[in-house]
Amino acid sequence: MKKRYLKKLISTTLLFILLIDSFAYAKQIDVRPDDNLQNIIEHSENGDIIHLQDGNYNGNLIIEKSITLTGTHQAKIIGNRDDNTIKIMADNVTINNVSIYHSGLDLSVQNSGVFINKNTKNVVVKNNRIEDNLIGVYLWGSIDSLVEGNRIIGQKFHRINDRGNGVQVWNSPGSIVTHNHISYGRDGIFTTTSHNNEFTYNYFDNLRYSIHYMYTRNSTISHNYSVKNKIGYALMFSDGLTVENNTSVNDIERGIFSNFMNKSTLTNNIVLGPCKKGLMLYNSNYNTMKNNHFEQCDIGVHYTAGSQDNHFSGNSFIQNHTQVKYVGTKYLEWSTDKKGNYWSDHVAFDLNTDGIADAVYRPNAITDQILWRNSNTKVLLNSPAIQILKWSQSYFPALLPGGAQDSYPLLKPLFTIDYASVLSKQPEDFIK
Repeated sequence: MKKRYLKKLISTTLLFILLIDSFAYAKQIDVRPDDNLQNIIEHSENGDIIHLQDGNYNGNLIIEKSITLTGTHQAKIIGNRDDNTIKIMADNVTINNVSIYHSGLDLSVQNSGVFINKNTKNVVVKNNRIEDNLIGVYLWGSIDSLVEGNRIIGQKFHRINDRGNGVQVWNSPGSIVTHNHISYGRDGIFTTTSHNNEFTYNYFDNLRYSIHYMYTRNSTISHNYSVKNKIGYALMFSDGLTVENNTSVNDIERGIFSNFMNKSTLTNNIVLGPCKKGLMLYNSNYNTMKNNHFEQCDIGVHYTAGSQDNHFSGNSFIQNHTQVKYVGTKYLEWSTDKKGNYWSDHVAFDLNTDGIADAVYRPNAITDQILWRNSNTKVLLNSPAIQILKWSQSYFPALLPGGAQDSYPLLKPLFTIDYASVLSKQPEDFIK
């Protein structure tokens, strides 16, 4: 991933240099707040750098030239609450180091602070403050775009489901969204019908979902940080995803939600509660879950709706109220190559000191199945009948109803977490 990002950064820099060199009349244009910015853009040439002095500028700009629009964050481009604050219709456009406000409010036409039109290439939106817009940045069919280092703060006065997304991606292959702080939108990054995207090193708070995938293939989600959102990472109807080194802290409903996600890999992710479910797998198949950490959730993993052929190993399940919820009769082996997972509630010996518990770990007892199928039976939890069932199933394995089991449970986690460091992360740690 880093190599790909570095390659894109180098290619973008070289492209910018070539553009400046190739356009004989390229120049820097200094603009004051009382100038007509749209008129200046229309009369600029490819390669021109338009530098905005501090002050307010009328928005609803349309850019149809390969230009750079730059300034300081005190240069404020303000829309009129109708349409897009900036609409980009050309290749090789850069919007850098300005503030962008007040797009329209119509979700049906996807009003945005920065709207990047389809079939444009190599657009860069970098180091801006993009605030109080319906959608922050919309990549609508652009190719190889870069959204980096921005503070994207949505509209706080709408209900969360009526807000726009921080960054929205539709059919924009090769695009990268990295090192942004995204807050107060509906979803931080929402992507649909796209492929070969990278979403990395972003900080998310005050959202519905941090990252929301729909019908997206062969993409990477890594080193992102989600705190106190409804769901951290919602991965739906997608395949070929690489989800690694992400963190979910106190996300309310789920840390990671995989719905119809297939042939993907989840590694080295951290979910710290309290949250209702650390990981939920719903009809998700042929995935690898390796070296992840789920702690202090109501349910560590909820495995349901026909999910099959998922491989678990090296994961840590620590102090979850229920480690695994699986309602079904199939037997699921949660170890790979004689390497299982760490379960904080598993009491067992390790007589040969190989780091593997001598007893199989089974989180799905028959009493669990009864309680999950009929919650009213909780009143009988301490009754003699339930106690007899618990005793019987330990001596008569035939009573076990199937479910997940770890034949090679680990005696300790594979890695330790620096909790102080994880919990103290701030947006400034992610924005370059």
